[in-house]
Order: sequence, then C-alpha cells, then structure tokens
Amino acid sequence: MIYITLPDGSKREFAQPVTVADVAASIGSGLAKAALGGKIGDKVVDTSHLITTDSPLAIVTAKDADGLELIRHSTAHLLAYAVKELFPDAQVTIGPVIENGFYYDFSYKRPFTPDDLVAIEKRMTELANKDESVVRRVLPRDEAVAYFKSLGEHYKAEIIASIPSNEDVSLYREGAFEDLCRGPHVPSTGKLKHFKLMKVAGAYWRGDHRNEMLQRVYGTAWASKDDLQKYLTLLEEAEKRDHRKLGRELDLFHMDEHSPGTVFWHPKGWTVWQEVEQYMRKVYRDNGYQEVKGPQILDKALWEKTGHWDKYRENMFTTESEKRDYALKPMNCPGHILIYKQGIKSYRELPLRYGEFGQCHRNEPTGGLHGIMRVRGFTQDDGHIFCTEEQIQSEVKTFTTLLQKVYKDFGFQDIIYKLSTRPEKRIGTEESWDKAESALAEGLRASGCEFEYLPGEGAFYGPKIEYTLKDALGRPWQCGTIQVDPNLPERLDAEFVGEDGARHCPVMLHRAIVGSLERFIGILIEQHAGALPTWLAPVQVSVLNITDAQADYVQSVAEMLRNQGFRVALDLRNEKITYKIREHSLQKVPFILVAGDKEKAAGTVSVRARGNKDMGTLSVEDFIKLISEHVQAKA
Repeated sequence: MIYITLPDGSKREFAQPVTVADVAASIGSGLAKAALGGKIGDKVVDTSHLITTDSPLAIVTAKDADGLELIRHSTAHLLAYAVKELFPDAQVTIGPVIENGFYYDFSYKRPFTPDDLVAIEKRMTELANKDESVVRRVLPRDEAVAYFKSLGEHYKAEIIASIPSNEDVSLYREGAFEDLCRGPHVPSTGKLKHFKLMKVAGAYWRGDHRNEMLQRVYGTAWASKDDLQKYLTLLEEAEKRDHRKLGRELDLFHMDEHSPGTVFWHPKGWTVWQEVEQYMRKVYRDNGYQEVKGPQILDKALWEKTGHWDKYRENMFTTESEKRDYALKPMNCPGHILIYKQGIKSYRELPLRYGEFGQCHRNEPTGGLHGIMRVRGFTQDDGHIFCTEEQIQSEVKTFTTLLQKVYKDFGFQDIIYKLSTRPEKRIGTEESWDKAESALAEGLRASGCEFEYLPGEGAFYGPKIEYTLKDALGRPWQCGTIQVDPNLPERLDAEFVGEDGARHCPVMLHRAIVGSLERFIGILIEQHAGALPTWLAPVQVSVLNITDAQADYVQSVAEMLRNQGFRVALDLRNEKITYKIREHSLQKVPFILVAGDKEKAAGTVSVRARGNKDMGTLSVEDFIKLISEHVQAKA
C-alpha cells in the first residue's frame, strides 16, 4: 500500500504506484481539472509523475505561486513551439522564467519585427486552444545530442553536450515540438490562456559578446485574465512614470554617449539633487555622524589588501601614474578605515559614525545601464559605524528608526525588512555569527519591525539587513542596508584601546539609507510621476502676469517669495494666460500664481495648486504662510 499525506494532514491509500493526476482525481473532479502539477516536499513535479513510496503531496493549481511558475515556464515552451511553426529555420536556445514572465532566445537569419511578434502570439493562442498533451521522456545524454543534431538544433546539442556523459536528460513534447527541459510542465497546452509577448531584444549566446547575437523574445503570463490586465495596466502606468521620459520633459537631466553611464544634471535636476543631499546632510548632523571626504583614486595595493582587487577587479576603472597602478574607488569603506586609523582610538569614542556623499565608479556592462537607476558613476549617502560587538544591537535600532523617518519624509510608508544570515562559505567563528545575527534581529524587533530571514544570503564576512521600500505602483526597491563587517577593519589593521588597556579590532557597520542618490532620485521621480512634493520641487511656485500692466507687480511678488527662500519662476511673456498656465502645469509646478489688474489693485494673487485646483484669491502674505506649511510638512 502507498499512503499519500495531504496538506490538511489527511491520508489517502492506494494499492499501487499512483500519479499526481490520479491523486487529484481521487479528491475531486474539480481539483483534477485544475491541477497543474504536484509538490512532494519542496520539489514540484508533473501531474504525470509516478509516486511509488509513501509521500506528502500538495496539488499545485493556478492559485499557487508554484502554479504560476509552471504556467510561465510552459508558456516559454509554447513560444518556442510557435516560432518553430512559423519560422522552421530558427534555432531555439534557452527560455527561462523571469520576474513577471519569461523569455526565449532564438537564432534566426533576420531580426523579428513587431508584426512577427503579433503573428507568433496568434499562433501561440491557436496552439494553446488545441489543448495538446505535454509529454515527458528521458534519453541518455549522447542519444539526446544526436537527436537534436538531427533536427538541426545545434544550440540544444551544445547545451546537452556540456552535461556529464553518464547522465540522462529529459525532453518534453507538445504536438510537433519537442524541447530539452528538466521540467516540470503543465499537463497540456490548454492550461495556458493568459499571456502576451512584450518585446524583442538582443542577447549574446551564453552572455559572451564574442558569440552570436541572438534574439530574445520577452513575454508575460498569468493565471487569470484579470491578473494579466492588471499587469499590463501597471506597465502602462510605469511607462508614464518612466524617469527617463520625465527627465527629458521636465528638463532635469540627460545621458550622453560621450560619457556612458554617467548623468548630466541640468539646473532643475541639480536643484532636486541638492535638496536630497542637504536633507541627508542634516540627517547626518542631527544623528551623530561626522561627515568626511575621501579621495577618488586609491593605490592598487590598498585594493589588494582589502580583497577587492581579486574579487572585483573587472568592475573597477583603473589608471596609472609614475609606474604606480591606481583604481577609481567603487566603494567608500576602505577610505573611511584609513581616516579612522589616524590617531589612537579609545573604546570611549565608540560608536564612531562617519558619513560621506562619496562618489564611486563601477564598470557596469553597457547592457545593464538604465537611465539614472543603473549607472557607472554614482554618489552614495554612505556611512560607516565603528563599534564593539555589544553596540551592534543599539546601533541597528537607532539606524532603523532613522531610516523609517527618512523614507516617510520622502513619501514612502511601506518598507520590507529582510535579514540575510551566514552563507556556507564564510569567515569568523560560529559564536561571532550568532552574536551578529542575534544583534541584527533584536535591533529590528526593538524598532517594531516584522522581518523575514534570508538563510545563507549574508556576505562572507557578516550578516546584513536589507530595507526595501515599495513605491506608488507597489514595485519594490532595495535601497537601505546595514551590514556587520569585522573583516575589513582587521585586514586594514584598525584598532581601538579597550577598557582593559589592550588593543582590539572594531566591528564596522556598513550602512546606507537612500543608497545611490542617482537611483533614489529616479525612484522619487517615478514615485511621484514627476510631480515632486513642494519641498523637493525644482520650481515651487510660478508667478504669471495676464498683461504687461501687471509686470512690475508680479516681479515684486516673485522677489518677495525668493526673499523667503522659495524657488520661483517668473513668466512675463506676452502670451495668453491660458497658454502660460498650461505650460507651467505640464512642468508639474506645485503652485501657480496669476495676477491681473484686480489682483494688482488688491495686493493679492489668484492661486492654482497642482492638479488644476483653484484655491481662490489670497494675499501674498497668506500664500507665503500656505506654501511654508507645505514645505515644513513635506507635503
């Protein structure tokens, strides 16, 4: 007898080996129809998988995360099936699941066009409607290589040839198409109903630029029509909020081929930058950080000593002078340790907090660059705390509380907390790891945070917390972090004199709140769809006249506002007032003040708030009070 234990603890008894599909059918016809696969322990399997021993089993449906993974994986194969139907000469390579969808890489004699994508998607729908069974078979490796060579699928043959010769490989067939895959898959193509192809991009075979450029077709797949539509709507909204598009429209910045991966900030964009930097500078000052500044270029010998030269060399920009090799710094931490080492430090001085708006450079691949979100030259709100093991917990609590306030001021309320623990390959004693992980966890709990563990995801030298904020569209952005590092101070011989009079190595906490200022400003632009809150807006108020008769008056109003510290745009152009209002509205200015003869005579202004909200007529003094409250409240 074989006993199957279901998630509710109930057991089902079978006289002989049984498939996942058979178990689902024994529970009910509805579940049998909905079954996409099964989960035995942590392993997801096909519905055709044969269970031969007593096992726990959960039936996987489209409602489960594993079910969605099956749908996306299988839809990638459906894409390849459709491409081979329409373009028999195309060769298929690899097609994995990615966040929100999948892609498949193809080798073909010409680029796929938008019309091709439409045709491929149509054929995918036709193949799905045929509801063909997806059937698995296993071949010895060498036999599989020969089989795919006979089909002209040389990329598949190359992939299989890299597998050890004594291993078997699994293939999945649906209709006339058979593909290499370890699986699992949905039981039939009819389970694949809600998908859309998104775009085509180039991708090198095996990610090596020396190899052939393949065509990567991206798609998305979902469990329901509503889920698909929600995602497509989200993409439309994200496109409207794209910081690259808004950066051009609002004249904030541009990227230039003369310096790929770096940002050219325009006056308006640099104003936003300065507001963020000065805000963070005040955060440093008010919370016990001493601001420092390290050099951009450091000797190769230092990077060798820290270990970065061996592990990070390909991402570093290097230079040479007088037969000495140097590197542009990719991070600030070694420089902060060199500052710390100047003079003898006592335990009484700890914790010692350094902060720097440190400009770093990393040689990111061109394909990975993305507006100001992913660049080669960036500035971090970088900080390092030198402390004892006993001080870690209180520092984590203080930092977490501070980070929450900063994110709230920038308009982010939803934060996800994750604690990454010791990896398999690590340095340090188990006792030191226990202490560090416990200190991080207790620091989060003391701040009232619920968090999840990421086992094995810590750095080789210590555990870390990642702080991920969610934006207005629900997208996650990991910005903040605090990491425990006893390794780097030890490598660079940092010390303090303890209460016992002996010399000890401090623990260094790497910490950042907004991370890269470039990236964070990109997130802010998308969070607010370019309509930055009044305190951050590059122009906080525009002052407009209706005719030349009010020119002197609106100039005086603008001067009064500037004297109060507000950022003002004065528009005296001889244009219709409706045209001027529209132009400043498109620039997403928080307040637009209009003055005609009536307002001039009364010493007032007509006030429009962003979003075409008519706030009536106010005295200049009352408006100053209103905008001051907005700035003060960071509204």
